Amino acid sequence: MRIALPDNKRAELAGNLIASLDTAVDPDADAAWQEEVARRLQDVRSGKVTTISWQEVQRKAHTLLHGQ
Repeated sequence: MRIALPDNKRAELAGNLIASLDTAVDPDADAAWQEEVARRLQDVRSGKVTTISWQEVQRKAHTLLHGQ
């Protein structure tokens, strides 16, 4: 079944539905993830780490999964 919404709206809806199932939030885990996200963002912005394109991620994943 395909819902007649653009892909980005369908993804947003799916995320909201999944989030609605996760009602038990661990405040310590949530805080730790927030710190991790902030650290990673700072690493990218400072140039400490570099990013790769989505196409490169897909290519690498395909190679890992299929050995080609």
